Amino acid sequence: MVLTNLKQTVHADLNKVDKLIVASLHSEISLVQDLGKYIIQGGGKRLRPLVVLLSAKACNYAGEDQIAMAAVIEFIHTATLLHDDVVDGSLLRRGRETANNLWGNEAAVLVGDFLYSRSFQLMVEVKNFKILKIIADATNTIAEGEVLQLLNQHNPETSEQSYLHVIRSKTAKLFESAAEIGAVLANSPPHIQSALAQYGQHLGTAYQLIDDILDYQITESQSGKSVGTDLAEGKPTMPLIYLYKHGTAQHRSLIIEAITNPKNCDLSIIRTAIQQSTALDYTFAFARREAELAKQVISELPDSEYQAAAIELAEFVVTRTH
Repeated sequence: MVLTNLKQTVHADLNKVDKLIVASLHSEISLVQDLGKYIIQGGGKRLRPLVVLLSAKACNYAGEDQIAMAAVIEFIHTATLLHDDVVDGSLLRRGRETANNLWGNEAAVLVGDFLYSRSFQLMVEVKNFKILKIIADATNTIAEGEVLQLLNQHNPETSEQSYLHVIRSKTAKLFESAAEIGAVLANSPPHIQSALAQYGQHLGTAYQLIDDILDYQITESQSGKSVGTDLAEGKPTMPLIYLYKHGTAQHRSLIIEAITNPKNCDLSIIRTAIQQSTALDYTFAFARREAELAKQVISELPDSEYQAAAIELAEFVVTRTH
């Protein structure tokens, strides 16, 4: 309900974004159109487009280019999901079968590439060089984050600092770009552009940390996606990193086995150990600090219903249950 109310603040713009997304998915190749529509219309929260729209409105932008940029951000996000699901071998996303499970890995990767290229076509139409640079830098950073995550895979010694680097690159960077773009469209002063970029980074970091917690707390039917995927793939996340550092020798031994050889390990033991420790509390406190920092920097903007909605969005990110 909270998210629905937040979206109502920019309801008309969100409708325009959805229409542009559908129109931009048109292709003479039926597989591209069918698979693209399947994943785009799969019930996502549309948080990143929402950040673009709230940012632009909070900066008093009066044009229409925020619609195209919100669609661009959603296309890039969706492309990363398609590629992530292939890499992870995921079978479930948003309560439905993943595209790679239905159409195969090759099709999922190639349609992800189509969405990337379509996003850059939309960006060119906006004719804003600074925004082009923001998005180009973001996609490069996201790719680097994917590679760093791969390097951390099966490494129980992964540090908290290294993991934060991964999530700030993979997840938070797109939130950061979404927020900054709204300020750039409005030709806001540099300190406002910087403040919104920081807002997005803190918001995205908090979002991912809450995802880490939910992976240990809820079931697949509640989350709508495969749970425990990171652990099953040997990818350490914040709760696991914390337990490895602060847990008992037995905990560390279990984590080493789970991370280095997940296929031959009873992962439910690790999940129970995480739930019985203070790892989830620690991760939540970290996410809460990030959300508070997001609220703090967005407070630099003039009071408006859009600024208030951006503050409420930071609260929603850390209180959500799925």
